Amino acid sequence: MISFRQFALRRGSRTLIANVDLTLQSGWSVGVVGRNGCGKSSLFAALKGEIEAEVGNLDMPSRVRMAAVAQETPALPDPAIEYVLGGDEEVAAVLRAEAAAAAAEDHEAVAAAHIRIEELNGYDARARAGRLLHGLGFPAETHERPVASFSGGWRVRLNLARALMAPSDLLLLDEPTNHLDLDAVLWLEEWLRRYQGTLLVISHDREFMDGVISHTLHLHDGTAKLYTGDYTAFERQRAEHLRQQQIAHEREQAERAHLQSFIDRFKAKASKAKQAQSRVKRLEKMAGTEAVRAERGFSFDFAKPEKLPTSMLRLDHVDAGYGDHVVLHDVGFGLEAGDRIGLLGPNGAGKSTLVKSLVGDLEPLAGERAFHRDVRIGYFAQHTVESLREGASPFDHLQEKAPGVGAQPLRDFLGTWNFPADRAFEPVDAFSGGERARLALALIAWDKPNLLLLDEPTNHLDLDMREALADALAEFDGAIVLVSHDRHLLGMVCDEFWRVADGVVEPFDGDLDDYARWLRSRQTTKTTAAVASAPVAAESSRDRRKATAEQREKEKPLRARIKKIEGLVETMDRELGTIQGKLADPSIYEGSTSELMKLSQRQGDLRREKETLEAEWMDLLEQIEA
Repeated sequence: MISFRQFALRRGSRTLIANVDLTLQSGWSVGVVGRNGCGKSSLFAALKGEIEAEVGNLDMPSRVRMAAVAQETPALPDPAIEYVLGGDEEVAAVLRAEAAAAAAEDHEAVAAAHIRIEELNGYDARARAGRLLHGLGFPAETHERPVASFSGGWRVRLNLARALMAPSDLLLLDEPTNHLDLDAVLWLEEWLRRYQGTLLVISHDREFMDGVISHTLHLHDGTAKLYTGDYTAFERQRAEHLRQQQIAHEREQAERAHLQSFIDRFKAKASKAKQAQSRVKRLEKMAGTEAVRAERGFSFDFAKPEKLPTSMLRLDHVDAGYGDHVVLHDVGFGLEAGDRIGLLGPNGAGKSTLVKSLVGDLEPLAGERAFHRDVRIGYFAQHTVESLREGASPFDHLQEKAPGVGAQPLRDFLGTWNFPADRAFEPVDAFSGGERARLALALIAWDKPNLLLLDEPTNHLDLDMREALADALAEFDGAIVLVSHDRHLLGMVCDEFWRVADGVVEPFDGDLDDYARWLRSRQTTKTTAAVASAPVAAESSRDRRKATAEQREKEKPLRARIKKIEGLVETMDRELGTIQGKLADPSIYEGSTSELMKLSQRQGDLRREKETLEAEWMDLLEQIEA
């Protein structure tokens, strides 16, 4: 249990939060939300003991085991799997002690180490570390690679795996889905649903939050308010709270005006003096409910393209890849004006390779690529952000793209992307990741593209910016190809999906829930194939056939249950979709609350049942894999 008592945090001269008085119960999964700069990361720092409260108290159990993702990853020569295994410090230490004792032929020390490993369930620690790496997208052949050989984004994943490896009662995750693809996000969501401790997570991925959290802690204007439910429930409750606050404010203002009118009319009359004085006192005691201040939503748009050719580009029988390595075979992919395509596929399957082939960064290894002469491409990838010049300002970057344009139009344009006044002339060195990504998108928008190729554009963007991007893309007249781990953005923007898997690019007939089920069934199939093809030493072909048959018999009831669970989850997803549609209808909040309560209760029951079934599904899969 974590308790805040009249708690306040300050950074420099600015008070971030004050008068916080609330309790987080053990086992809760809490999403910490609020605008950038409101104090979310500082709150995590206080929980970790890195900063102290300005006033008040933060009470936590004295022996709580806490895990969090490290901000830096040293360039170590250690294998990735050993680095992740080190997250469980006690198990890693006793495994090293066992190895040292064995090398010294100290049999007593070896025996003692074995006993301790057994107590810590340490014999499967390496396998657990391997599963974490696999779930976060590391192929088996990379598990022994040195940490120093991985790029920055992959090192972030290693730090996340190391934090998940650590035994913990309290897990703090600050933007854990950054640098993850959709497959890894779905896997992490499943893992966190089964986590037994208390979870606090900061994320700008609303679908991820809906899938993980049970409570929402909202930081706003120096306050912290706790809501029961996921992010969607929080938005609904907050909207209702603001509506009621505005109604109360308007009612109070009307009463104030009535009292003041009476006072003004009768304060000079002796016969009414007492009544007038009574109303003065009543007016002074009124609570003073604040009017709801509209939060200025950030918005922007992509300008209407000057030309919009019907057939933009096409790949015919293209093999795509690098050098002699073919990643995608015989790709037939075309884009027409108005197409909005989301690319789905497992990590490393070739989504980015396809995008690079479309933009022209990769030449086809075979086949033909054809562009319309009027196509103007806006391309966003991770290197787009990294290519911003240190020491240069947003104005410098834009002036470089438009050398003949006057200063005022450039400043006006940057202002629409929230780089107003002096902010347009500040060096990007001190910009956050989100501000850099916003600038990169602004530079793309300046060119008025008619085709947007966006590879993970939401990394580091906050919720407001993601909503603004979704709105802008929804209004964009040209064609879009989008790779993203943000399911909300994919659902808002894309009209169709293409799946990139096993070297093939093909239309995917389904939505994102169907894709998640496909991923699960794909994992089941891979596990079955691995079990069936596992070598058995010193056995005859007859023995192997017998062992395989016995294995299939053992797996039959497990697989039957897996199939049944998948059917039940599919039915629940449909019902949850129907309920969500009803809850999105404003009219349900205007009538009787009984129907609203029934729907909310049913939604909660279904989500809990779904979580239980999905946890069972994972357990069954692990039994088969074992």
